Amino acid sequence: MQIRLWNHNLKVRLIGEALFNMLFWMYFPFITVYFGAALGNHIAGMLMAIPPIFSLLGSLLGGALADRLGRRPVMLLGASLQTVMFALFAVSSSHWIDYAAFIGIGLGGAFYRPASTAMVADLVPTQHRREVFATFVTANNVGSVLGPALGAVFFFHYRQELLWTCAAVLLLYTIALFTTVHETFPRMTMAKNPADSTTIANVWKEQWKGYGIIFRDHVFLIYTLAGIFALVPIMQLDLYLSVYVIHHVPAQPLFPWHGDSPLLSSTEIYGWLLGFNGLLFVLFILPVTKWLQHWRDRNVFILSSLLSGVGTFALGLNTHFWFLFIVTIIFTFGEMVRSPVTQSFIARYAPEHARGQYMGADSLQGTIGKFLAPLTVTLSNWVPPMGIFSIILVFALISVGLYVWLFRIYVEESAEE
Repeated sequence: MQIRLWNHNLKVRLIGEALFNMLFWMYFPFITVYFGAALGNHIAGMLMAIPPIFSLLGSLLGGALADRLGRRPVMLLGASLQTVMFALFAVSSSHWIDYAAFIGIGLGGAFYRPASTAMVADLVPTQHRREVFATFVTANNVGSVLGPALGAVFFFHYRQELLWTCAAVLLLYTIALFTTVHETFPRMTMAKNPADSTTIANVWKEQWKGYGIIFRDHVFLIYTLAGIFALVPIMQLDLYLSVYVIHHVPAQPLFPWHGDSPLLSSTEIYGWLLGFNGLLFVLFILPVTKWLQHWRDRNVFILSSLLSGVGTFALGLNTHFWFLFIVTIIFTFGEMVRSPVTQSFIARYAPEHARGQYMGADSLQGTIGKFLAPLTVTLSNWVPPMGIFSIILVFALISVGLYVWLFRIYVEESAEE
């Protein structure tokens, strides 16, 4: 589906989200370093475990409100909250206020995302959803490639200017949402008896009742478990892979067959692998999504788990720079094929009246995955590298088994209906 054929809502959001995402990656990778320098690494480590909890609660609440109030108001709420929090971060003279602002920024993003994803599902026909979601992922990954390189300069030397720029861009984007984006919420799914839900207590009760129904949906539960196990290998790029490369991969020439080749340190090798991963996403996610557009979701999920698991495991087989580059291609493609299919699967599976709630509940995969994935770093104090890579492979294989089980049940239930 060509961009020129997209709904106006999607075009506005693609530009706004791509621009903000680049600014996001100019500060986010350095936040832990910032708080570590100010408060100590031990305290910073504990503090960084708290924002994902707020993000999870924000996603659940944002998804529920998106089904109750509409997509547009929730997106405006999330973008406005982020704008205010960036401004607070910029004027703050206290590290604790900085931390509160950082949590507020994450909370605003958590409100925004389920409503944003639900709006795509509202507007895009089923057969084009993978491609549209892949386009958004591509735009976001352009920022993840350029942002850290720029942020290494701007965050530490021009932090206030960077934060004010983030606030200004979000303010302009909020205005654009307010003036040009129209509501896509299907009106027939409005609360049947709004008068019974006017108090805050009734709103919360109704929303959590809705999530209770979702979490009793055994197909969705298996899907969530499979996603958690699948994400543990995928998340290792920023976790154990950094530890492994820096501590176990020796410095070596970039072109060993050339006598005057520059020598890369272990840290530089990791940086190259990280940048290569982002570049692959930008260049290939759309072509790969088109290539796999006729594949069943089941096969794409299984392929993703196998590629990410086997690719990550293979990292431990050799420390040669170019071997690591080849293996990076394998596990990156595992992550790449998964992203658009995950969003399109939920968009199709979720009932229209609860699409926002399902999008919000889908964030459980990432939140729980972020808690489990760092265990590999902790275990590396006692377990050798091949042991860690074997554990990662086991997680991937478990996810494959869960996806096979999931689609057996899903097909059977679909057939019965």
